[in-house]
Amino acid sequence: QVQLEESGGGLVQAGGSLRLSCVASGRTFSSSPMGWFRQAPGNEREFVAAISGSRDSTTYADAVKGRFTISTDDAKNTVYLQMNSLKLEDTAIYYCAARRGGNSYTSAWLYNYWGQGTQITVSS
Repeated sequence: QVQLEESGGGLVQAGGSLRLSCVASGRTFSSSPMGWFRQAPGNEREFVAAISGSRDSTTYADAVKGRFTISTDDAKNTVYLQMNSLKLEDTAIYYCAARRGGNSYTSAWLYNYWGQGTQITVSS
């Protein structure tokens, strides 16, 4: 059974930093596209960042470009999201996602596996 488990969420002041981790179990994702999405109250789930299965390209939403960095440690079957210069509007539940194969994807419906989410709250 494949499971993705996020950690690292919490409360942070605006301008601060957090690093989210997502550990996968049940299968290896070393060559699988991985992504991060977020959902704020009353909003639809939106794309944040993605890394290709070959690990040679990353994609970011315009809202986080230059502030967030997605990376992986394939030996640990883990994907990270380093978040710097956090803003109030970054407050949301953050989800990691994995796909069985392919390149890199920004659409949530293309991912096969999802974590339960971790809450990020940015305060002023």
